[in-house]
Amino acid sequence: MSPVFAHGHLRLYLLVLLADHPMHGYEVITALGDRFGGTYVPSAGTVYPRLSKLDEDGLVTKTSDGRKTVYAITDAGRAELDARADEVAQLEHGVADSVKSLADGVRASVGAAMQSLRADLAAAQHGAPTKDSAGEPTAVPGTGVRSLRDAEMAVAVFRQQLRADLRRRAARGTLDDAAVQRLRDGLEALRKSF
Repeated sequence: MSPVFAHGHLRLYLLVLLADHPMHGYEVITALGDRFGGTYVPSAGTVYPRLSKLDEDGLVTKTSDGRKTVYAITDAGRAELDARADEVAQLEHGVADSVKSLADGVRASVGAAMQSLRADLAAAQHGAPTKDSAGEPTAVPGTGVRSLRDAEMAVAVFRQQLRADLRRRAARGTLDDAAVQRLRDGLEALRKSF
């Protein structure tokens, strides 16, 4: 799966979260998970090193509160957010797109799993082999449905990665009509190969 944030954007987004109020590391992780509707929750190994770097750069401060370290944005951190306001707005838009894309992937996976479960339960109840969406028996009960689920998940992941790549190219100004046409031609050739 591609990264949810482009290079340097998680660092910027941590400043956005801390601009609301000081938080300890676990609260930051939870806040990120909440912003993504639970579809993305970063690991401690992803968040804590970035918080430490923000502290080294003077953009946040950290203070000990018993066993927890609380991070708060500094004036320099707020100045960086102000200076990068357009980038922050694009980042917020990107987060909304990522949430939708991740949710689509989860929805497709859950839907395919439910379809597979229903088919397996029906086959077990009637002692009949499972059938695919065209009504053809599968060689091994549930195999066709599992393959479909895997293929749909691969498409969802590809879509998410491609959207992130396209947004990066658009931000750099390297997305032109010729690139879009190559994308269309490639996708159509791939579709026809099936």
